[in-house]
Amino acid sequence: MADRFTLAELGARTGASVDSLRQWVALGLIGRSGDDALGPEDVQRTRLVRLLLRRGIDLDAIARAEKEQGFLAHYIEVMFPAGVGALHSLPEVARMLGVDPGSVQRFLEASGLRDRADLLDEEDVRALKAVRIALEAGFPEEALVQLAHVYADALGRVAEAETRLFHFYVHERLKTQGSSGNELMAASDAARIQMEPLIEPLVLYFHRRGMERARREDAVMHLQEDVGLVGPAQLPGQLSASIVFVDLASFTPLTVAMGVELAAEVLERFSRIVREAVTHQEGRVVKQLGDAFMLMFPEPRSAVTCALEIEDRTAAEPQFPAVRSGLHWGPVLYREGDYVGASVNVAARVAAEAQRHQVLVTAPVRREAGGLSDVEFVPLGTRRLKGLGDQVELFQAVRPASAGVRQRQVDPVCGMELGVEEIAATLSLEGRERVFCSQECLQRFVAAPERYRDATAGSS
Repeated sequence: MADRFTLAELGARTGASVDSLRQWVALGLIGRSGDDALGPEDVQRTRLVRLLLRRGIDLDAIARAEKEQGFLAHYIEVMFPAGVGALHSLPEVARMLGVDPGSVQRFLEASGLRDRADLLDEEDVRALKAVRIALEAGFPEEALVQLAHVYADALGRVAEAETRLFHFYVHERLKTQGSSGNELMAASDAARIQMEPLIEPLVLYFHRRGMERARREDAVMHLQEDVGLVGPAQLPGQLSASIVFVDLASFTPLTVAMGVELAAEVLERFSRIVREAVTHQEGRVVKQLGDAFMLMFPEPRSAVTCALEIEDRTAAEPQFPAVRSGLHWGPVLYREGDYVGASVNVAARVAAEAQRHQVLVTAPVRREAGGLSDVEFVPLGTRRLKGLGDQVELFQAVRPASAGVRQRQVDPVCGMELGVEEIAATLSLEGRERVFCSQECLQRFVAAPERYRDATAGSS
C-alpha cells in the first residue's frame, strides 16, 4: 500500500517523466499539499493532466483553468466524491486476497482496467475479492472474463450516457442562459448534486428488471431441455435462435440530403418503433449500429411477427424512409452478451439482399413459422448471397391484409417516402414525374439528376 510517492515513484506509476512532473509542481497542478512527498490525489491529477495534454489542450490553458476555477480539484472531487484513498499494486492485492496475479491481470484486462494495475484502490480490492469468491464457488474464469467484458462495456456506456447527456442538456443550457466561469461551474454542480444520488438506484432498478426477464427465459430453457424440446448443447453457450437484422433502406442519402440533425430525428423515431415491437414479441435488441439493429428471438414466429410489425408501423409513419429486414433461424453461440456464428452471418446477408419494404426469411424460418395465421410466405427461389458458399432459399413474409394499404412515392434524393399531402415539390423530367419532400431536395436533383437515377433501388 502506498499513500506517499516521490517524483520518480509517481512517474513510474503514471508514465509521466520526472521533468514534466517538476514543471507541473511548479505550476500548482500537483503537490498542492505543500509536502515534499506526493499523495494518491496527485496520481489522479497526473493522469488527468496527461489526458488533457493528449487531447490537444496546452499546459498553460490547464494551469490557467486550475488557478482561476480550481479545474483539476473540481474534477477530482467529481470523480472521487469519497476522496482518493491509498493505492495498491497488483502483486500487493494478489497477496492480500490469496489469488493468482495472472487471474487478477486477466480480469483487469477484460474489464478495460489494465492501466489501473498499479493504481488499485479499496474499491478495486472489494471487486477483486468478489471475483475470488465467484471463482471459489465454481464459476469458471472463462465465463467470468466474458461477464467482465459485458459489465465493462454496458456500464461504460451507461456512465458515458449519464455524463454526456448532463453536459449537452444541462451544462450547455446553463451556458446559453448566460452562465460562465465559476458561476457556470457552481450552477452545474448544484444540478449534478441533485441528480447524482438517483443514478445508482436507477441502475440497480434496471438491472433487477433485466434479471427478472432473463430468469423467466432461463426457466423456459431449463424446462425445454427437460422435456426434450431442445437437445443438449454441443458447446458452452450454444442455443437455437432467430436472428433479425433490420435497417432503413436509404439512411445514407437521407443523412447527406437532410443533415445530421434531421437524420438523427428520423433515427430516433425508428429506434422507438423497433424497441417497442421487440418488447411486444419478447425479443431482445442485441445491438444497434447507426440505422441497423440486430435482434434476437427465442423462436421464429415472434421474430417474423416483430419484423412485420416494424414494417407496418414504419410504412404508416409520415415522411419516413422504407425499412428492410432479413431473418434466419439456427444454432448460435452466446458470447459476451452477443450472438455469433454462421446463422448470424446468414441473417445479415439475407437483410442485405432485401429491397425496400421486404421482410426476407430463410427456409428454416418459413418451416418453423408457417403456422402464423395472418402471414403468407411468398417463394422467391434460391439465391447466392455474398460471403456464403451455398445458395439460400428465400421467402418474403407478407401480411395480405396490410399490403398496398397506403400508396406512397419516393423522394429520389433523400429516399423519404411521401403521401400525397406530404409532397412539397414535383418535377416532370423525361416523361416521368418526381416528387420531393422539400425544395432543398428538388434543388439537389436539378443540379445533378444523373446522380439519382437509381435512388429508389433500396441500398442503405
